[in-house]
Amino acid sequence: MQTHFSDAALARPHIQRADKVLRSCVHCGFCNATCPTYQLLGDERDGPRGRIYLIKQLLESDPESPDEAVREQATQITRETQQHLDRCLSCRSCETTCPSGVQYHTLLDIGRQELERRVGRPWRERLLRTGLRHALVEPARFKALLALGVRFRPLAPGALADKIPLAREHDRHAEHPAGPVTATPSDQALSRQVLMLEGCVQPGLAPNINAATARVLARFDIGVTPIREAGCCGAIDYHLNAQQAGRARMRANIDAWWPAIEAGAEAIVQTASGCGAFVKEYGEMLADDPDYAERAARVSALARDIVEVLGEEIARDDRPTLSAASPAPQPLAFHCPCTLQHAQGLGGEVEKILRALGFTLTPVAEGHLCCGSAGTYSITQPELSRQLRDRKLEALEANGPARIATANIGCQTHLSSAGRTPVSHWIELVDDALPETLPQA
Repeated sequence: MQTHFSDAALARPHIQRADKVLRSCVHCGFCNATCPTYQLLGDERDGPRGRIYLIKQLLESDPESPDEAVREQATQITRETQQHLDRCLSCRSCETTCPSGVQYHTLLDIGRQELERRVGRPWRERLLRTGLRHALVEPARFKALLALGVRFRPLAPGALADKIPLAREHDRHAEHPAGPVTATPSDQALSRQVLMLEGCVQPGLAPNINAATARVLARFDIGVTPIREAGCCGAIDYHLNAQQAGRARMRANIDAWWPAIEAGAEAIVQTASGCGAFVKEYGEMLADDPDYAERAARVSALARDIVEVLGEEIARDDRPTLSAASPAPQPLAFHCPCTLQHAQGLGGEVEKILRALGFTLTPVAEGHLCCGSAGTYSITQPELSRQLRDRKLEALEANGPARIATANIGCQTHLSSAGRTPVSHWIELVDDALPETLPQA
């Protein structure tokens, strides 16, 4: 794709990055075939190719240019343009499909930030987005708000009420401690140690996920070193166009993790694939920060989804068979989150582990399509999100599974909101299936 940036524009780092992405696109349109919003709406501007053209038009325009034609082009950048970019789920299915390797998500982040600066938002949207950023990123605050939300759930708006568990579900989860994973003496005695990003909403919504992960890792002689100073990965701020706030959270996490990394922690484990995808890009997003670039790259190299860690342990030549595992006999459907299959390139890895442990997996059509959760998308775009959720559930339930498993708390909460087939994080099922003590080599 040809671009027409001035030399002055190309002197700006974000325009340089955008120009590189734009020039890699051959506008073939293969991406539209796997874009969830294009499938629903059929509008070129709601598919990756159309959005790329919109972003190109945005970045090449300048409302203060001395060139009248350029100024006229800038007047076409409107609220409507912003709506088409807002409808994108950032699922990155288009990147998996693209034969040219277009880094669409990089271009989308640049375009959204520029639109935020140039077009702005109505006060209601600003209030919603600010509220989400402040409500979700602090685990203690979120837990308190969640308890309040459960109590007053009938009064909440529909899009928000869908995200609040019923009182009985909340009480069941509250039986588990929702604080940070605590190292036990046996954990500390293990020679191998990893860090764990515990997440923002996960400790409140489903605290057993982190606890189950720690128990599974301990069976493989791996302990978890808790880092209480580490917080939100930064994705919520970043993807709501508060990108500087997102970068500040990245830096704070790097500072929190760094002493343990220097002490020999071998990985930073994530159980939410959305967080994992984001932490793996710290190095790229802080590459221009002289104080953090090197450490950010090191953190990204250490970031591992739990499926990567567990997959390597099971595949080790000296690891005895896990035939002692006794999973439930009911069939299981696995929903692979977009952040696991498209952003991290780990599609199919969870399924391998579940089958190795004896689980029966039902086939799932359209496995590449997003469920509609996409971070805060299910709240900011409730109608589209609900349509995508129902389409995904039809595919997951088509062959009669007794339970659905997934690898991301957002997907789990979103799919559960329909009140249909029960949904669990896959590591909880593994925790239940594995014997308390594994045979040693």
